[in-house]
Amino acid sequence: MEMLRTPDERFADLPGFPFEPHYVEVPSGDGGSLRIHYVDEGPVGANPVLLLHGEPSWSYLYRKMIPVLTAAGHRAVAPDFVGFGRSDKPVRREDYAYQRHVDWTRAFLEVLDLRNMTLVCQDWGGLIGLRLAAEHLDRFARIVAANTFLPTGDRSPGEAFLAWQRYSQETPEFHVGGIVKGGCVTDLPPEVVAAYDAPFPDDRYKAGARQFPTLVPISPDDPAAAPNRKAWEVLLRWDKPFLTAFSDSDRITRGGDRVLQAMIPGAKGQPHATIEGAGHFLQEDKGEELAAVVVDFIARSRGVPS
Repeated sequence: MEMLRTPDERFADLPGFPFEPHYVEVPSGDGGSLRIHYVDEGPVGANPVLLLHGEPSWSYLYRKMIPVLTAAGHRAVAPDFVGFGRSDKPVRREDYAYQRHVDWTRAFLEVLDLRNMTLVCQDWGGLIGLRLAAEHLDRFARIVAANTFLPTGDRSPGEAFLAWQRYSQETPEFHVGGIVKGGCVTDLPPEVVAAYDAPFPDDRYKAGARQFPTLVPISPDDPAAAPNRKAWEVLLRWDKPFLTAFSDSDRITRGGDRVLQAMIPGAKGQPHATIEGAGHFLQEDKGEELAAVVVDFIARSRGVPS
């Protein structure tokens, strides 16, 4: 598998991101290995809060939340998916598949042996994280789902998503920082837009970002449809604490919180949050507020059997 690795100097002095890089090697799926980058802050012995980002961002998205979580005594672990951030980037789009993303991230959790986790997942963080939680119940204590869903292809994902999918494949220039900016309510300063662009020196590095939108199951016979249905069989019995924290201004996932609340037993009676004044990337718009919701949720649900 041919891959690229973004030069370290691209990540120097990014605004609001003082965290030391950490790396693990995971199997690539073709006999080789891939390097995954992650942020790891807070007490090493504390139970981890696993922060999974969406498309086309990276762990930089969680920079406002990490200090709030660590100040509350939690360990914040934020990996970059393969193809994003400081993680390795396979060159061929065909090397990316939904199942491979699940497998790569599963290997990451196993190398670090993360347990009793609180999953915080947004966008593709949910498509991968909810699968992993369903497949590895013993590693997860609770879930916070933010602007995400777990599609099976049995129903339309909505026109807003389909429009984004078409744009992602048809636009001549896939401007990552501009896409993140467009998914926010707040006006991002140029240096923050540049930080989201940092992992991608040129288009050769963007194969994973380009491919992600095509991997969302939108038909019942999609390769990921059956595994996601199997995950839903588990989630329909999930009685561990489950919280939704959706924003008020995200066209793509609007209404998804009500579906999760209605279908997942562990969501019953939880203090579900609506983050006001935030778009799709609510961690960027209202990161500190979302982190406070997570901290409160963990405190409320401690002692609940997991």
